[in-house]
Amino acid sequence: MEKTLPKSFEELIATHEKPILVDFWAEWCGPCRMLSPVIAQLSKEWQDKITVIKINTDEQSNIATKYNITGIPTVILFKDGKETKRISGALPLPRLKAEFESYLS
Repeated sequence: MEKTLPKSFEELIATHEKPILVDFWAEWCGPCRMLSPVIAQLSKEWQDKITVIKINTDEQSNIATKYNITGIPTVILFKDGKETKRISGALPLPRLKAEFESYLS
């Protein structure tokens, strides 16, 4: 069965069955490049628990503005259509997992 793609980011976070972890980043951002493999590993380890989306703040500035992204990298966990946890900066995998784990139960 073919799934209908959401019309917008807002629709995606409101209707998605799993929590969504959004990585706000930009190509020119050094800390974003450091965080990228950590996010990829987290996505792999938690593939049954979350969906990971990367949003380039230069290309999707309207979304970054709407969610008040003032520094990157910023990672936000959305659950049931609402922001449940936000962190900024590049963190190692164990720390990132510790920050978000309690929100996934």
